[in-house]
Amino acid sequence: MSAFFVMSLLFGLIFGQTASLCAPSEYTIHVEKRECAYCLAINTTICAGFCMTRDSNGKKLLLKSALSQNVCTYKEMLYRTALIPGCPHHTIPYYSYPVALSCKCGKCNTDYSDCVRERVRTNYCTKPQKLCNL
Repeated sequence: MSAFFVMSLLFGLIFGQTASLCAPSEYTIHVEKRECAYCLAINTTICAGFCMTRDSNGKKLLLKSALSQNVCTYKEMLYRTALIPGCPHHTIPYYSYPVALSCKCGKCNTDYSDCVRERVRTNYCTKPQKLCNL
């Protein structure tokens, strides 16, 4: 291996997180229930951005710990609850959603993150819309 390759590899492993652009980003969630009269548009923050990953093509040359597929995920978050307007009394009119306070590049945790990219965007309203700014 050439000295340039080794130095590039070490630089990438040590400073990889520095090149990441993962941060809280404004996002609008559209929420509706079949029983309720309105769709609620909620402004919140999610974690979004680029995280440095390491190519698994060199897996025979690298330690397993050096091979990672990091995603932009929550470092700190809290949950807020919104009231969906126009719901009948027998329906629970509340919706809880995450608010990103800070983000990090790391392994995807399926307990609170969607780790698969959606193919079709379905974030829209089919009913009259109300805006919720919390």
